[in-house]
Amino acid sequence: MEVDIAGQTAEVAGEENPILAAVVAALGANGATVSHAGSGGETGAGAPDILILSHPLAPDVAGRPGDLAALAETRAAAMVARGKGRIVHLVSAAGLVPMRRHPAWSAQHAGAIAAMRGLAMASGPAVQVNAVAVGRIDEAAGDAAMLTHVPLGRAGTAADVAHAVLFLVDPLNSYTTGQSLAVDGGWTTGYGRNF
Repeated sequence: MEVDIAGQTAEVAGEENPILAAVVAALGANGATVSHAGSGGETGAGAPDILILSHPLAPDVAGRPGDLAALAETRAAAMVARGKGRIVHLVSAAGLVPMRRHPAWSAQHAGAIAAMRGLAMASGPAVQVNAVAVGRIDEAAGDAAMLTHVPLGRAGTAADVAHAVLFLVDPLNSYTTGQSLAVDGGWTTGYGRNF
């Protein structure tokens, strides 16, 4: 997928995983300069054009959503002062539809989605804040049990998630904020679950 983000700056923070790597590669391939928070190349108290926040996407990985929410608020404030910006959270689809097998993980991601929506309200109209809710992606995200209830009948790829992120940061996408775009093969549609 191609979008026009040439010359923009992007900062990424959170869990390093194959999905984030695919997002970083896609942003770079479309002309953005990407830095990692804490790498020395980040924007400090300033504002990147794009901020990507990677929450733990596997149920057995503990996360610190408060740290990512605090970073999002800081960057959003600077983006508002500048007059524009995009923030995208990478969260689990289990935050949209809780999994009985992983209640704490589901709650953690539901909280991240709620924080995203609150920030979207607080930082509009200058900043668009959204999430990509990730289902079972190869071996990088989700629970294998999700595949028994995916209407498309297969796991997704990291590239599927990267394309969704590119859509959300595309300058032509000017009217989407506070949304969770599920990239889950239809898992959250309500197809008969037994977990």
